[in-house]
Amino acid sequence: MTDYKLGAVESKFADIVWEHEPLSTGELVKLCSEELKWKRTTTYTVLKKLSEHGFFQMENKTVTALISKENYYGSQSERFVRETFDGSLPAFIAAFTKRKALSEEEIAEIRRMIDGEGEK
Repeated sequence: MTDYKLGAVESKFADIVWEHEPLSTGELVKLCSEELKWKRTTTYTVLKKLSEHGFFQMENKTVTALISKENYYGSQSERFVRETFDGSLPAFIAAFTKRKALSEEEIAEIRRMIDGEGEK
């Protein structure tokens, strides 16, 4: 897993790849032109950079992910809790719920996740 943190524009680019993979470089250039208003060279530059960081690979003009969207954002969430709340998930939840009340559905979903954790 890479420790590289995607910037805002890189995240949009990564989301395009994750949503459409596997995709040809031609398809990627077209999508980036439509969604990000990028030129072909910009698309290839960002693809090369993120490939060097271990996010994507290009083989035979086909782009695929080496890290899933879920794994990347999961690791970023863990990093945020570790760096901001000394790794304490309860402290994060306490801070979060002070500003936003959880709905009954959210509480039920969290309970299901916690209950399911013991079943692994």
